[in-house]
Amino acid sequence: MSLTTMALILVFLVAIWWLMRSRRATLLEESKPARRGRNLDSAFHAVSIKFTSDACDGAKAMAGRRFLASAAPRMPLPECKVAVCNCRFSHFDDRRTGKDRRSPFVPGGGSSGTGSYEQEQRHGSNRRHDDDIR
Repeated sequence: MSLTTMALILVFLVAIWWLMRSRRATLLEESKPARRGRNLDSAFHAVSIKFTSDACDGAKAMAGRRFLASAAPRMPLPECKVAVCNCRFSHFDDRRTGKDRRSPFVPGGGSSGTGSYEQEQRHGSNRRHDDDIR
């Protein structure tokens, strides 16, 4: 067998391997469930209860509250007495609602309500004084 024939066979085998690998990757990508733009893997993924006008009192009492997805109540709620529950979850990327109390004018973003002190306020001896010696 000549060297050119072996080279052509090698190129052919590499091309087949590449096509099979790309097809497998495409099939794996297609088999994944659609995410619909939600960040469900986030540690702060949250839900709130969306209900209709005929909802039970338990669902109405939870209006406006956000729960971490892992701590959300199961639907239908245990106290629900409606024949067909139409309550659903609204999904959010974060549990926080945007009402951020951190101040951009204070270092660290903390509020200035605790005051600031010019000198050390702690009294007594340093109980970890000997830790630096070891």
